[in-house]
Amino acid sequence: MSSSPITQPPEGGNVSDAAFESSHRSVPGNVESGESNAEHHEHGEPDDAGYMYHPAQEHADSAEGEHDDYDDEDEHDDEDDEDDEDYFDGSGGLEFELVIDELAPGAHDDGEDDDDDLNGAGNALERRILQIIRGGGGRAHLGSQQLLALIQGHHMGDIDDDDSYWEPPRRMRPGYVPAFPKVPSEQGQKLMESGVFGAFDLREPDSKKKRLTRRLLDRELGLGDRTEQKTNLALMAQQMIPSSKPEMVIHYDDPVCCGQFSDDGNFFYACVKDFKVRMYDTSNPYNWKHYKTVRYPFGQWTLTDADLSPDNKWLAYTSLTSQVCFAPTDPNDSGDPYTLDLAGGMVRQGWRDAFPIFSIRFSGDGRTLVAGTGADSIVVYDIERREPLYNVEGHDNDVNAVCFADKQSPHILYSGSDDCTIKVWDTRSMSSRREAGAFVGHMEGLTYIDSKGDGRYILSNGKDQSMKLWDLRMAMSTARVEELDATRPTARRRYQFDYRFAEYHDYMWQPHPHDNSLVTFRGHKVQRTLIRCHFSPPGSTNSRYVYSGSYDGFVYVWNLDATIAAKIDVKSVTEGLRIPGYSPATTRREWMTLVRDVGWHPNAPLLVASSWNGPTMNAGTATLHSYNENDSDEAEPGMGLSVNEKIQPDEGLFNWRGLRGFVDDDDDDDDDFF
Repeated sequence: MSSSPITQPPEGGNVSDAAFESSHRSVPGNVESGESNAEHHEHGEPDDAGYMYHPAQEHADSAEGEHDDYDDEDEHDDEDDEDDEDYFDGSGGLEFELVIDELAPGAHDDGEDDDDDLNGAGNALERRILQIIRGGGGRAHLGSQQLLALIQGHHMGDIDDDDSYWEPPRRMRPGYVPAFPKVPSEQGQKLMESGVFGAFDLREPDSKKKRLTRRLLDRELGLGDRTEQKTNLALMAQQMIPSSKPEMVIHYDDPVCCGQFSDDGNFFYACVKDFKVRMYDTSNPYNWKHYKTVRYPFGQWTLTDADLSPDNKWLAYTSLTSQVCFAPTDPNDSGDPYTLDLAGGMVRQGWRDAFPIFSIRFSGDGRTLVAGTGADSIVVYDIERREPLYNVEGHDNDVNAVCFADKQSPHILYSGSDDCTIKVWDTRSMSSRREAGAFVGHMEGLTYIDSKGDGRYILSNGKDQSMKLWDLRMAMSTARVEELDATRPTARRRYQFDYRFAEYHDYMWQPHPHDNSLVTFRGHKVQRTLIRCHFSPPGSTNSRYVYSGSYDGFVYVWNLDATIAAKIDVKSVTEGLRIPGYSPATTRREWMTLVRDVGWHPNAPLLVASSWNGPTMNAGTATLHSYNENDSDEAEPGMGLSVNEKIQPDEGLFNWRGLRGFVDDDDDDDDDFF
């Protein structure tokens, strides 16, 4: 494989965290992207939340997510607003609102010549005001973009009249309770009892579940018949959920985009915003060894995704370009990464650097790559022939995630998009450019999808703060989607939710009228970035759980009935770790931790949370959490070892309560630190 030329990244390599988010038209030169955010932030000046505007960010900062509609049924006068205890600011922040009172028919404003000023209005500003007034209802709400243009005297022709740019009323009716899905989910309980997602003992009610120590005793005594013993072993594995206190905290100078184990558990990779991928030998999951770091040589803004080949010999990783880098995982191979250009001569007019890649996956046979792009397309690429087989614009917005349904088959794949849909594709018929089926149910864009690998079940994370489980057998056909107009509830919305900056309140949530998912999981926060979700592995957990990272610094683990099985607190164990003397009481900015990805070891009861950390979340950690019945630890090294990216402790850099680092006599040998 040979390298292909590509435009080099901007000088300095890094930009503000506001540009970190890979999705949503963040590639410079995208003429199809939204408006610049320069109106809201002066050049180089951070706002109250710590974000800084960069001139190259104007495409990255266009609004992406979209809110659901809700009714404003409060008709009180404006003078009562300040005294209304039930008043809520629906935007989650500062918002301007212009209210224009409509004159009754035949009424006149004593101080103005209405006929001359209104009927003779020739400029866009006055025409826009007329349009608002004549809309009826007596009142009209302007969004911040429209109001800003009005104040500055700009022409209104540049402001889109589409309803999606109009912000919602700032009131919600008192006592409103969203119709959240029932928990526990009846459908989820059936799945738990079916045996498809782990073992389940119907004779053992929740109130009488055995402790792990009792199950160990039953195993040693050989109690029960063969079937009961097998069930007991499976239930033991399912009970060993990792705890919050970490075995080890690995520190990086930049946020960690993603991190996963290989299928055999012998390898872990961490993709970091500095365009470097760190590789670790995890053949002993409690004794990690860093052995290699590879770089993406021409990345833009950040790394977006990575995937291991089925034989674990190659790691494919991507940035916001159409180039895919391939690095050998062999520690003895120190050559430069190979590159493939997935655009393959099919560059769309108007894209300076082809298209950004948000997601990349190998097929089960290792011969094909599938990518989700910022060109609203799914690319299927033949590695051996080095050419794209298909480049299908199958969505109406960015394709943030792709995956194959079955690890052993290269034919059926899924794609998840900001158009709020998941689509099913058969690579044998993609020349027709029509999907084989679709799932609808999310009311905001999707951030990630994951397949169970059995060709049937799929999991998705959405910006509507929900995670959903789907069954391939329940997918809608294309004809059925068109018949029901199933995408209409998300395609025609009154306002947009920018998940990167805004807060999503419960009252914003509404069910999709054509939702064909099995189970909906809630509780976590999908904000600021494309947070990922996964099925728990069959080896270490018996496929019992589903789990996700979260903006609030936790790892959420759910049972299949949508009840929470565990919450792993990553924020508390990383707080202040990189800042000597940091104290929440004396630091002006709150310490923040965002868990973007979580990798669960396939054979051992431990997981790794890949996070963003710090008051401005400009650093990163990978925290190793294992099952632990007791916080007291007599092993060496002790729990909570704090190390750098090469698994080297540094007591001068990492100061924190209870976390222990130590200095080894041989600084040249990384292997001696455990």
